[in-house]
Amino acid sequence: MSTSIHTFTKKTSVTLLLLLFAWIACTVNVFAFQQEENTSNDFNQYRGEVMDEASKKPLVFASLAVEGTNISTITNTEGSFLLKIPKSMNTGTVIVSFLGYKSQSIELSELKPNNNKIALTILVTELSGVNVNVPKDAGALVRETLARKGDNYFEDPTLMTAFYRETIKKRRKNVSLSEAVVNIYKSPYNSLRSDAVELYKARKSTDYSKLDTVALKLQGGPFNTLYVDIMKYPEYIFAPEYLSDYKFTFSRSTRINDKLIYVVKFEQRETIAEPLYAGELFIDVENKTLTSAIYSLNIIDKDKAAKLFVRRKPANVNVWPTEVAYRVDYREKGGKWYYGYSNVLMEFKVNWKNKLFNSVYSMTAEMAITDWEKNLDGKLPKNRERLKKSIILSDEAIGFSDPDFWGEYNIIEPEKSIESAIKKIQRQLRRSKSNGSSASKP
Repeated sequence: MSTSIHTFTKKTSVTLLLLLFAWIACTVNVFAFQQEENTSNDFNQYRGEVMDEASKKPLVFASLAVEGTNISTITNTEGSFLLKIPKSMNTGTVIVSFLGYKSQSIELSELKPNNNKIALTILVTELSGVNVNVPKDAGALVRETLARKGDNYFEDPTLMTAFYRETIKKRRKNVSLSEAVVNIYKSPYNSLRSDAVELYKARKSTDYSKLDTVALKLQGGPFNTLYVDIMKYPEYIFAPEYLSDYKFTFSRSTRINDKLIYVVKFEQRETIAEPLYAGELFIDVENKTLTSAIYSLNIIDKDKAAKLFVRRKPANVNVWPTEVAYRVDYREKGGKWYYGYSNVLMEFKVNWKNKLFNSVYSMTAEMAITDWEKNLDGKLPKNRERLKKSIILSDEAIGFSDPDFWGEYNIIEPEKSIESAIKKIQRQLRRSKSNGSSASKP
């Protein structure tokens, strides 16, 4: 078992590397900035939103991929997307898909630069009681799916480009935002070698005035989302010795990209005292492939849960999680599947012993693969260039800059609240520059 996993008992050694830092902030350097010129304009941008055709509600984490390429992106929590395509690509088809909905194919020529409205229809298929292909044992299906990762997932070393974002909110207000473009040196799914991550570009903002003098920092950065890749890292949730601690049952079925999908529910058995996980696994019927998973950690015992996540805190503060949830989605190309997107949500209560009310903070981390190529020579970054699993991204990032900071890289479109926070930061930057110019005059 990897020493990077934070544990407090043997039973919970499957817990992902998700750690909360809490301490008194001694120095307050509210904002850092860096201007960087865009290095390329050789791409077209397409913005819009994906929604449910009937209700018009936004579809969160819907996938958009350019057919025949490795270019893709994903919608944010408001259903909005931003897709960047090289100008050299004059024609192409964008496949828009979402869990439980009928996929839609759209020609690039039909997309506008802005305000594209894409509506998907629900597609649900119930499992037939006479279907001989339906396994009788849900647990056996999960075991077979885990055992077939060498057959169904990438078997070559792969170099992936990914966009990573982590946010900290106090109730509904953004307190800290960090973003990064990273290179992931993905080893084959049947290999025991861990993936290596290299930081390409990053930026941040932190407003300590909203933190009650407590600075919350997430240790692990992109590794938090990377380790949600269940098929690459099954030991973090479904280690062989822990599978018997779960109860697996069949739920509804659905379709993804016209593939019939089993939905398997899982939860820890009543006899297991330590906190494990509960959720749903979406498994392709034909190939026994995990296509998605949505699950959460049992945090009923808040003291045990706190020990999993709180690394350091002031003596007069109690901190405990009230929600810990995960999601991972896989994509398919050429009959092989690969990690495409994951997110982690952690909500905490911070209780000062001398204050009447609790503070509620939420920490969200998400990462989307936006491009990839085979890394056939197996080249890896030098050790000094690799991100450490103990990284705190908000300490490494350099600050917010102009809108073209990411250049040609696909990113997850910011939410309106994040856009507002960025605009506020930019206004403060202009004001500080103006004040600095005035002060320098004789």
